[in-house]
Amino acid sequence: MKAIGEFTKGIIKENPVFIMALGLCPALAVSTSVENAIGMGAAATFVLLGSNLIISLIKNFIPAKIRIPCFILVIASFVTIVDMTMHAYLPPLHKSLGIFIPLIVVNCLILSRAEAFASKNGVGLSILDALGMGIGFTLALVIIATFREILGSGTFLNMQILPQSYKPMIVAILPPGAFFTIGLLMGLFNQLKKKNN
Repeated sequence: MKAIGEFTKGIIKENPVFIMALGLCPALAVSTSVENAIGMGAAATFVLLGSNLIISLIKNFIPAKIRIPCFILVIASFVTIVDMTMHAYLPPLHKSLGIFIPLIVVNCLILSRAEAFASKNGVGLSILDALGMGIGFTLALVIIATFREILGSGTFLNMQILPQSYKPMIVAILPPGAFFTIGLLMGLFNQLKKKNN
């Protein structure tokens, strides 16, 4: 039962973006389209999974004084794998996400899961935590991007879904649109969380 709780907590109860307000930099920057959101979510989930796995395996060998630099080194290794793989096999997505792929190294979501969870728990629970948080982060990005892409472009996954006569709300795909969308969705999620408690 504990395993199920560790997996599901990151999806709604402790959603990284809407509840814990972690990883907001990429959430604001790349959520202009659902395609970008899925790409960033998948990249962050891979890095979360790999870093939680390795950190939970080597936690007893890392001296306490240098644990954060060690965590960042592990995270940076997985980010390099993601960056090079995307550059080789998904060049348009790599170009679209740009600097935000290397910035996964300093994403507070990934470092916080390494420090708060993987360094204190076993491999199995660390993997479940990473998967749950990764799925929660990806879902949050996709929800934000869905609103922004539909309102700002009239498209979903680059397919026109609103009539050609629709005048796009350009503000939705600009930075203020990201702040408004995330703010409204955070309020909604926190309201739902209060009702469920």
